Amino acid sequence: MSTKDFVEKDYYKVLGVPKDATDAEIKKAYRKLARENHPDANKGDAKAEERFKEISEANDVLGDPKRRKEYDEARALFGNGGFRSGPGAGGTFNFDLGDLFGGTQAGGGGAAGAGGFGGGLGDVFGGLFNRGTGPGPRTQPRRGQDIESEVTLSFTEAVDGATVPLRMSSQQPCKACSGTGDKNGTPRVCPTCVGTGQVSRGGSGSFSLTDPCVDCKGRGLIAENPCEVCHGSGRAKSSRTMQVRIPAGVSDGQRIRLRGKGAPGERGGPAGDLYVVVRVGEHPVFGRKGDNLTVTVPVTFTEAALGGEVKVPTLGGPPVTLKLPAGTPNGRTMRARGKGAVRKDGTRGDLLVTVEVAVPNDLGDEAREALEAYRKATEDVDPRAELFQAAKGA
Repeated sequence: MSTKDFVEKDYYKVLGVPKDATDAEIKKAYRKLARENHPDANKGDAKAEERFKEISEANDVLGDPKRRKEYDEARALFGNGGFRSGPGAGGTFNFDLGDLFGGTQAGGGGAAGAGGFGGGLGDVFGGLFNRGTGPGPRTQPRRGQDIESEVTLSFTEAVDGATVPLRMSSQQPCKACSGTGDKNGTPRVCPTCVGTGQVSRGGSGSFSLTDPCVDCKGRGLIAENPCEVCHGSGRAKSSRTMQVRIPAGVSDGQRIRLRGKGAPGERGGPAGDLYVVVRVGEHPVFGRKGDNLTVTVPVTFTEAALGGEVKVPTLGGPPVTLKLPAGTPNGRTMRARGKGAVRKDGTRGDLLVTVEVAVPNDLGDEAREALEAYRKATEDVDPRAELFQAAKGA
């Protein structure tokens, strides 16, 4: 989150709560909006995904009493977009927020000399933007990169969950130089960004914007004697294998986020996240609809017409017996409760059993005679009578 975003975004408006809302009201509003805009409930809806990110960002600030206090103080101080120059002045001061937060930088006077603000604002914002108020340059922690990988599961593994080995390649701290980028292990602070990894540029309104420093590529450090392995970057490609637990009930194409399992951070920064995209193979017997499994079971004409009990296979368990009512039509679906996929709460969905009347290819003499007798006994029954009647009346 940038300084500009933090000051200008109205998180109360994002969550739809007043500025004096209680913690419970904020939590309630967040949960309601998060459910409505969650990506899983709005597949393929980019606007809902962006809205979900905004809601999560707002909750990260307002849901934390300390950050909320700092946010409120920042909003009160900057007044929705910048310091006003005072009654009748008709304009705003153009200044660099980095000067206010970080104190005096090398080569010039700080904000205290220009406007009398001193380093006090650093106490308000230091924890939010990682800009210290003490003297001298400071290198910033860097979060590790996010990694995306893909794993293929069998149908049964996806339903029951599985632990699978996952081999990943990512940028890790270079072992040759211990992540410093310098073969002697003694990099110097970048003079351009004074170790912050960022430089300011003129922006619109009353703010200056920040970009990664091009001289040190955002590291805050420059290697005088670049490491021959990582060429001064402090990072080298590394492969590792880790055991990843895939939860039960995952579906094909689902993206699972594992926090802190990505590439390691630099200078004490947190590790990135690992995103695992799941691919699920097909099963020769069973299908799936959400948390329910599906299966098609063939039955004889007499079982469908006269009724009876049929055994139905289940995935990884003993078969269940279903009772067919007399006169069961072809294509009817029945339900075996609790024999489906595992839900998020640990319960199971159902097994949806579709009946398919099997017509024999070959009939013995006795069976043919019986069917001929049945046809003769039902000559007066026309199953298509209603069809033609409806067609005439349309």
